[in-house]
Amino acid sequence: MISRKVNNVQEALEGIQDGQTIMLGGFGLCGIPENSIAALVEKNVTNLTCISNNAGVDDFGLGLLLQKRQIKKMISSYVGENAEFERQMLSGELDVELTPQGTLAEKCRAAQAGIPAFFTPAGFGTEVAEGKETREFNGKMHVMELAYKADFSIVKAWKGDDAGNLIFKGTARNFNACMAGAAKITIAEVEELVPAGTLNPNEIHIPGIMVNRIFQGDKFEKRIEQRTVRQK
Repeated sequence: MISRKVNNVQEALEGIQDGQTIMLGGFGLCGIPENSIAALVEKNVTNLTCISNNAGVDDFGLGLLLQKRQIKKMISSYVGENAEFERQMLSGELDVELTPQGTLAEKCRAAQAGIPAFFTPAGFGTEVAEGKETREFNGKMHVMELAYKADFSIVKAWKGDDAGNLIFKGTARNFNACMAGAAKITIAEVEELVPAGTLNPNEIHIPGIMVNRIFQGDKFEKRIEQRTVRQK
């Protein structure tokens, strides 16, 4: 059995350098690799291209990297809750490539599967399709999209084992599942790390072959963007 366990987040992030392209799992703040993002802030790498559904909120998640101007380009599908993200985009300080959410997911999954490109009807006739090959299938026009090419993919799972097998919990699976194995090196941070052979094989969502490094996070704040509760 090949052990993919590393001792801490600093060891997991070894090799990440200025100017690289990094995928980061999560949807909003759900399922984001909190420990890894905080360590990237401390590592002070800059000129990053980040592929993520969105950029967290102003003071948490990828918003922390935006605050320190460590991201030069965001490839995402949603600006939403992050005012600083919106400000940098509108002012031209940040290069933003907005991508339909399903297309973003499929570009990750294609990279994971080793598929270089695919055709999708999403975005045809809009600026999304500018400069891209288009083709008709069954009477409907499609846009050719290229799979992502990333240096690192950083995902977060609920449980994992030393061999890199991952189990996600509920909706926190989101983009983490399709980003695992979609880059040259995949890093997984987990809430609970157990010895290989402990997990039920029928419950594993991502096999260890997709993961290069795995570590147990120290703490998970698990913030919610906007908590709405019923009045008493």
